[in-house]
Amino acid sequence: MRETGAQTASPASTATPAASAGPASDRADLRPENINDAVIRLAGNSQDGIQTAGAFLARLAGRSDHDVMTYMTIPSTISGGPSIFQVRMGTGEVLSAGDEADFLVAFYQHSYQDHIDFLKEGGVLLYDSDNVEPNLDDKRFVYVGVPITGLTVEALGGTAKDKGKNIFVLGLVSKIFNLDAEKLKKLIMEKFAGKDESIVNTALMAFQAGYAYPVGNVLTKHYQFEKIEKPGGRAQITMDGNQALAYGLIAAGVRYGAGYPITPWSSIMETLRREFPKYGGIFVQAEDELGAVSLALGFSYSGYLAVTGSAGPGISLKAEAIGWASMAEIPLIICNIQRGGPSTGLPTNVEQSDLHQAIFGSHGDSPRVVLAAASVEDCFYIAIEAARIARKYSTPVFILSDTSLATRIEAFDEPDLARLMVDPKPDLTPREGGFKPYDLERITQHVPPGTIMRDGKYPLIGGLEHDEMGHPTGSPKLHMAMTAKRRNKLRKLAEEIPVPEVYGDQEGDTLLVGWGSTYGPIHDAVKMGREHGEKMGALHLRHVHPLPNGLEKIFAKYNRIVTVEMNDQGLYGFGQLATILRARYCEPKIQSVTKTDGLTFRVKEILQGVFPGEFVSARGYSPNRPVSGNGEQDVDLARAESITQGVG
Repeated sequence: MRETGAQTASPASTATPAASAGPASDRADLRPENINDAVIRLAGNSQDGIQTAGAFLARLAGRSDHDVMTYMTIPSTISGGPSIFQVRMGTGEVLSAGDEADFLVAFYQHSYQDHIDFLKEGGVLLYDSDNVEPNLDDKRFVYVGVPITGLTVEALGGTAKDKGKNIFVLGLVSKIFNLDAEKLKKLIMEKFAGKDESIVNTALMAFQAGYAYPVGNVLTKHYQFEKIEKPGGRAQITMDGNQALAYGLIAAGVRYGAGYPITPWSSIMETLRREFPKYGGIFVQAEDELGAVSLALGFSYSGYLAVTGSAGPGISLKAEAIGWASMAEIPLIICNIQRGGPSTGLPTNVEQSDLHQAIFGSHGDSPRVVLAAASVEDCFYIAIEAARIARKYSTPVFILSDTSLATRIEAFDEPDLARLMVDPKPDLTPREGGFKPYDLERITQHVPPGTIMRDGKYPLIGGLEHDEMGHPTGSPKLHMAMTAKRRNKLRKLAEEIPVPEVYGDQEGDTLLVGWGSTYGPIHDAVKMGREHGEKMGALHLRHVHPLPNGLEKIFAKYNRIVTVEMNDQGLYGFGQLATILRARYCEPKIQSVTKTDGLTFRVKEILQGVFPGEFVSARGYSPNRPVSGNGEQDVDLARAESITQGVG
């Protein structure tokens, strides 16, 4: 928790080590203390609705012009189990969800035991005293015990034994952080709009009970986020990455698509099924992945750029049809919301292990474009870029996201839709005589059926190799020429892709290179490293295949190039992006920091991987203190957190 002015470094600095109920007059002054940001972790079971409570906090932050980023874990079993929802909110730029919690809410004993070591020293543990017995001899934390279960039942009646605790805690947290209670109540009413009125009333009663709890009896301070006016004046919107991607597709003029449910892609499909009809389109839930991609190809063949998507296992099933799209040069958008693999793998955990699948996962030489979203906001804009490229180059375009982006919530400036919205009408302009649909001298532009051909010569489309009119051919020379044609249009694309800007030092010792959802932690790591004297920068790739021209000039300015990736180091010691960069540039100074624990990168993990023996935590730097002991603790903490997510 960052505080403003000359105030202390943590909310616990003026609180007693083990808060207990007592007369309000014995407590410290409860006037709110200004803070810049806070990391709040809710730990319980997936059945408790902690994701709902956390989402309310995130959406409130967005409506209050605060920056916010969330992080959640859910069990992969249908029966549910331990789960967390973490919210980092504040007035500065929030790039990562936080390495440590300032405020931990523990619903159960296992919540306390599994997550207490994630709480920063001096942080506040708010626990349900009906279910949790903490070790009060551990003086590192402030202990605030509240009988959450009993008070919820008292407020709502005996039938609410296991329901409403999440909203009670939401009210309690709102009081502690001086959040806008009226805005939260409005969010609650919006959330349950359309349901029975008793459900809305029950939720509001639970919230009010938590908000009215006399926290002055157990906590020495209230907190209040510093208010900073943002330039530009555009309203903020708050959503998760899957929502942003879906609405980005709509803005890009995509009106048709097909898919099959799979975690974590399914919510995109559900949004498109609901929204496409409002714009005159349709999204079809097919009987399987093969049917889904084939339906999408049919939509694109008709002249309306279409979308399909899945996670890694479903993309494997779509591979043959995507190869057909490469051969026929049909535009198509394919969303891969990555998860842990292979096979069913870790269906509710994050990984970036489908990069090679996206680039190379096909039979024959099947060129395709691969883009990767860097943030929730970028999920919106990457969809627009994917549609632009698919139409211009008449090619399949992959959008890579992942579980982290799919489920986390961020606030960002409302897009200028009047400027961005694309007219999705197909180009039925009559083609003049001599038109060749697969002209070797030009980039193919797919011709929708029904387009008038002035000379009466209509093109053929199929999966066989073909001549310039689309007629099947077995000519070795034509196959070589057409293969080069399909390859060279991606080279042409590479010429127009802007070279990413380098964050931090423009030359120096270390350049961190990332793609996808590692953007925030990488940039936070560079910021912290530079604050402690390291000459380092960061470069993030949105266009992963083809790569933009000119990266080698940037790489030449650094002694080390380190990719940071959530995939395995492979047989030869390099992550998937590092393998591609080493092959492309033949540069031995390209190295990797990788991991496959199903968790997002912490800033300290990146710093410890890049500078072994130097950075011992995300909040401190100690070049003379080895991390061997602390490193072992980090491994244990990561293992404990993994087990709570069902991946241990």
